Amino acid sequence: MTDTLSVARTRVWDLPTRLFHWALAFAVIGLIVTGLNGIMEWHFRLGYTVLALLLFRLVWGFVGGRWSRFAAFIYAPGSVIAYLRGKSHPDHLIGHTPLGALSVFAVLALLILQVATGLMADDEISASGPLTRFVSGAMVSLATGWHKAQGKWIVIGLVSLHVLAVLFYVLVKRHRLVGPMLSGDKLVIAGAASNGNGNGAPPSRDDAVSRTLALLLFALCAGVAFWVASLRV
Repeated sequence: MTDTLSVARTRVWDLPTRLFHWALAFAVIGLIVTGLNGIMEWHFRLGYTVLALLLFRLVWGFVGGRWSRFAAFIYAPGSVIAYLRGKSHPDHLIGHTPLGALSVFAVLALLILQVATGLMADDEISASGPLTRFVSGAMVSLATGWHKAQGKWIVIGLVSLHVLAVLFYVLVKRHRLVGPMLSGDKLVIAGAASNGNGNGAPPSRDDAVSRTLALLLFALCAGVAFWVASLRV
């Protein structure tokens, strides 16, 4: 007797997560372009936008949809090793893979560092971050050096690596990554789910209530970013 595996369309990425992903991608690209070309006023505006987005993602990582929560893709070292050996858990094919999770955390951590140093940086010509007057001169110098040198090129390198990794998974491993980040849905094999009940993976909540909550949270985060921006003199 041959077992037949059925697939079900499952909501994996909720709308707030998808909007965050694409907004962050365009904002970071804009930051790189404006930074390299010295368009500093727009560089600052995009920096405040990224600040608001990062604050939102940090909160959404605890209250967002099932597969957007940090708890869903914090993997133990053993899980990462098993994935690299081809012994992946079914969950690894639903949300973020162990390697994908490491990439997400690396990007978030680096962008947080880059935004934080940007807020304290001063090029001594025309661009001064809003927090420079609240920290020591040594901290301003350290932040400026990192932001304009190592940090900038690490961000460019990590973004490039991320794009190459996506292309590898799409073109070589034939994983659908872009489509689900647009529609929110993935085709998941029933019976291969994390809940072990054979009914497929538990979907992420993505209804009017959760979307309204996300909108309110982002408005709050944007308000914090706007307040930080108002400190610039």
